[in-house]
Amino acid sequence: MLTLPVHSGILLPATFLDSHFFAIFAAFVAINTVIYVVLAVVKMLPRVHLSDFLPGRNRRAEERSIYPDPSYRPEASRSGH
Repeated sequence: MLTLPVHSGILLPATFLDSHFFAIFAAFVAINTVIYVVLAVVKMLPRVHLSDFLPGRNRRAEERSIYPDPSYRPEASRSGH
């Protein structure tokens, strides 16, 4: 059986990969990646408006129609002329 030597730590020494700094840095990169994945998924979803789920007044305090009096109809006033 042919065994090949395993070269570990080619780019960085193995002692650096086992250091406390590298463990903290790897955790930071992992958390940062998860945050950006969540932000990308949220951006793809349709926008949710909070007012759709909360009960509230969706009407104006005053009538803003061009015919503010409900009994007024332009057809009725023209026929009385």
